[in-house]
Amino acid sequence: MPTSKPDTGPAAAPSFDDFLSAEIGRVQKENRWRFFRPVTTSQDAKVRAVDPRDGVERELLMLASNNYLGLANDPRITRAVADAALAGGAGSGASRHISGSMSPHEALEKRLAAFKGTEAAVLYNTGYMANVGIISALAEPEDAVFSDELNHASIIDGCRMSGAAKEIYRHSDMADLERRLSRSKARHKLIVTDAVFSMDGDLAKLREIVELARRYNAWTMVDEAHATGVFGRSGRGLVDHFGLTGKIDVIMGTLGKALGGFGAFAAGSRKLVDFLINRSRMLIFTTALPPHVCAGSIAALDILEQEPERIARLHRLSAGFRDRLKEAGLDLCGSVTPIVPVRIGPEEKTLAIARELWNEGLFAIAIRPPTVPEGTCRIRATVMATHTEADLDGAATRIIAACRRHGVIR
Repeated sequence: MPTSKPDTGPAAAPSFDDFLSAEIGRVQKENRWRFFRPVTTSQDAKVRAVDPRDGVERELLMLASNNYLGLANDPRITRAVADAALAGGAGSGASRHISGSMSPHEALEKRLAAFKGTEAAVLYNTGYMANVGIISALAEPEDAVFSDELNHASIIDGCRMSGAAKEIYRHSDMADLERRLSRSKARHKLIVTDAVFSMDGDLAKLREIVELARRYNAWTMVDEAHATGVFGRSGRGLVDHFGLTGKIDVIMGTLGKALGGFGAFAAGSRKLVDFLINRSRMLIFTTALPPHVCAGSIAALDILEQEPERIARLHRLSAGFRDRLKEAGLDLCGSVTPIVPVRIGPEEKTLAIARELWNEGLFAIAIRPPTVPEGTCRIRATVMATHTEADLDGAATRIIAACRRHGVIR
């Protein structure tokens, strides 16, 4: 008779270290390995940075920062931050609901509400926390969230956390959005979109979205992270740019891009803000922003209102840079903003071009999946108002030459 094999029990699971090694190896094999490039200077048009692959510190033209207006190291802002830190301390000490709500928070919220043309505003610590916190507070399993397929990861995660039905419509395809709205039986319908799409540099069709929301009794939420400080009167955003102030239910904006600081906010009706204060877990269960950060953002808003020429210069430089690249035959993904993506395609080719540009003095990063869809890898450049025309002309020349060497264009 055949003998049965002894029961040895379940196979031993890999150790924690083995698991990490296997996952790291898989990511490296797929050309998805990422690493930090420490910048050793302030965030300016030109920086010094270290590539950990060779340990060499280089001076580079910064083409990867969202510091669109060059405010991150403006001396008026850094002075306001320093003075506020000396007066109010390094941190807020607790959440807003405990003891961390300080006068600079309230002053900034009032200023942001006036800036965005809303009744009220409330601060969040990051744009990611704001999007997740707002969407997960507003939407529940009986509801549906209608989200553009190219929306930021924070919007995607907010939809997931809410438990609501996810209706992902094709990028800026208003016919697809309408089809989904018309067939939805959800209790509440929330349309969420980026204002400026951060990897393509194009604009949301906000007027059409507002009209569809009216027709199908849906709510609207616009993420103005890359529009605040860049579009609209004195940088009030894309909602203002399209004349839609008062017609959007929720506006989210960030303080760490064009405003040069840190943090984020939701702006809308007084009832919306009161609701979020009581329901948004990302706001309730976290230590409040340091008060000096708020002081810096107030100073940035002062500069925006006093110096609108910064925004005009940003758009003039961006248009010239885009024109140079388009004339060479490069695909810029439909960009009409200071975000200028140069579509390459394959990952290995994109990484090789980015490496060459780094060695030639350009801080321009390869963007790969999962940040962008498969086969659409790109070099994403961002223009700053503190760049010079000579800076950008030289950068365009080097990008075009690298793309020719690798057969992206002839």
